[in-house]
Amino acid sequence: MGLRQNQSVVGGSRSGGQTAREQMITDNVDLVHYIVGRIAINLPDRVDRDDLISAGLIGLVKAADRFDVERGIKFRTYASTVVRGEVMESLRAKDWAPRSVRRKAREVAAAVAGLEIRLHRAPTDTEIAESLEIEIDDYYALLSETSGANLVSLDELIEQWQLDAGGGMNNLTSADSENPAAVLDREALLDCVAAAVERLPEREQLVVGLYYQEELTLQEIGDVLGVTESRICQIHTQAVARLRASLHREIGIP
Repeated sequence: MGLRQNQSVVGGSRSGGQTAREQMITDNVDLVHYIVGRIAINLPDRVDRDDLISAGLIGLVKAADRFDVERGIKFRTYASTVVRGEVMESLRAKDWAPRSVRRKAREVAAAVAGLEIRLHRAPTDTEIAESLEIEIDDYYALLSETSGANLVSLDELIEQWQLDAGGGMNNLTSADSENPAAVLDREALLDCVAAAVERLPEREQLVVGLYYQEELTLQEIGDVLGVTESRICQIHTQAVARLRASLHREIGIP
């Protein structure tokens, strides 16, 4: 009788744990769609959003399997980093951005970095265009061309920074993140990113804030500022280039 009671308790505990896990997954499927929507908003049509959602769901399941409530971190907070990491890894595996686009994005970032070091201030659009030896209209076209890559690059920047700054620290945006407590370190790192954002020109600072903090879409930001969505893409792309240059100077992110 006692043995049967003990077996019943064990079985009930397992059932309860499984139910809690399934509930965490069910309750946060919307998180996957939200994260994919944010990342994919300006990716080219050839990137299959359903594939990204599948990757995000895999991340959500991994987060539920690894989550430890005793760590004192909300599951949704932990899951968001793992889901985002899985989606980003899927994008990298597909290598969706042509090498030429990535090269051009690096060239813009390098031009901005060089000008900031020489001028000791944020360079203007015209100065960046002159440094690249192109007309201003061609520079804006270049920003538009590389905007898709840069819409995910800020997350990638933070991810790379965490690896460099932590000397082997868990990659918080990776699908392999196993320690929910490490998510707390992300807040300290984001404080440094915030300081770099504060040094951006006013309009770029506003766009970054509206996109990453207020979580508006690019179209919504365009409506607020009274400009086109494509122009917001350009402003965002240039802002990320400035942030990359700033973090390169301070902590050596390439």
